Amino acid sequence: MARAAVVRYSRWASRFSSTAATFSTAPENANPGRPGPPPIRVALTESSGRGVFATRKIETGELLHTAKPILTHPSLSTLHSVCYFCLRKLKGTDASQRQRVSYCSQECQRQAQGFHDIEMTADWSAYEDYCRSNGLKYPLLVKRLACMVMSGAAPANLLDILQPASLTPGMISEMQEGFGLLRNAFIDSNITGEQISFLTKQWYIGILARIRINAFRIDLAGGYDDLLSSLAASIEAEATCGHAVYMLPSFYNHDCDPNAHIIWIENADARLKALRDVDEGEELRICYIDTSMDHDARQSFLSRGFGFHCNCSRCLSGD
Repeated sequence: MARAAVVRYSRWASRFSSTAATFSTAPENANPGRPGPPPIRVALTESSGRGVFATRKIETGELLHTAKPILTHPSLSTLHSVCYFCLRKLKGTDASQRQRVSYCSQECQRQAQGFHDIEMTADWSAYEDYCRSNGLKYPLLVKRLACMVMSGAAPANLLDILQPASLTPGMISEMQEGFGLLRNAFIDSNITGEQISFLTKQWYIGILARIRINAFRIDLAGGYDDLLSSLAASIEAEATCGHAVYMLPSFYNHDCDPNAHIIWIENADARLKALRDVDEGEELRICYIDTSMDHDARQSFLSRGFGFHCNCSRCLSGD
């Protein structure tokens, strides 16, 4: 059940000041020989559904794995300053480029071509105004996935394996407006019939329910691969550029005092690293929220945003 808010490091900065060197920028595969066994596995936990566990002892700063997103979308405020596919920051954008999306490479443009061609057939102004006026970001990911399905780039059940959020009747009612705007945008562009048959209200709400607790906010560290430098770079650059959904990272459960964290260096490709030594068989957990919040604020945020009450050791101690 890993999800939307990116981990903040203010609580840990002083703790790791003496061990920052362990977060190395050296090549991850320094040994070109036969690779060792995978350091992680996915298994059921006693109380939190699926989780990620260490298959061997893991050292502080060790790269657990990398992950490419299965779904991305830039924030509306960064549409013209990041790659429309991988979310890498673009160089040299100016006002003359603000009427079209851009890519950082021909490869990203090639991979996006299918869904982008579908997107370009429709007028998204009403849908984007709906997102902007209501402060919504996840409907943009639903739009992207719908275009991917129509182009054949993804199946309609792509996210079914992920845990959905529990939705109240009020939340479902609010989602209906977005569904109507999305479907009408396609119909108005003459996308109808079998091509749009998957796009039902049930599908739309089901996708949003999964994205709601499985999407990560992408904060780029700008080339820094160590904990303290990436923290400083993110704060200085106000680095949020969009959101993404992953498969394996979504199986990490939450802890207010985690032993792992997720970072993004130059694009939406994720890196999961150990924050401290981890024993074989120990569950690896990340933090979904800002750990500098006090106990009551954390509990409220997790309950409202993710639908659970945290019983980690830090919360049980009242910290």
